[in-house]
Amino acid sequence: MQNLPKNKKIILFDGVCNLCDSAVQFIIERDKKDVFRFVALQSDLGKEICHYIGVNPKITDSIILYEPGIAYYYKSQAALQIASELGSFYSLLTVFKILPQKINDAFYDYIAKNRYRWYGKKEHCMIPSPELKSKFI
Repeated sequence: MQNLPKNKKIILFDGVCNLCDSAVQFIIERDKKDVFRFVALQSDLGKEICHYIGVNPKITDSIILYEPGIAYYYKSQAALQIASELGSFYSLLTVFKILPQKINDAFYDYIAKNRYRWYGKKEHCMIPSPELKSKFI
């Protein structure tokens, strides 16, 4: 894929999910090394990346971490990879990698399945403020 920022990890997220929006804001505040860029799954670029890596954006209910030219991570693997990049206390969450992925994904799926009911849903993807615009592609 071309036109993606070099040396950045791309987080694809559900742009209408309030929980996902909060998670994006949380990550941005703690991304001191400026590692991440964000793309809504519903955007043209989000769909293009999903197609490129072989994930159907119409049926995904997961955050995806895409490292261009290297790998992509899905569900709990994506969340744990992101946590490891945030440093400090958050990198300690990677201890959950010792659990079987099935267990981590089951917990992740339970939250994903209920996220709209618990946190609500927006009608449109968020529009980043001018200060945050550079974080979104």
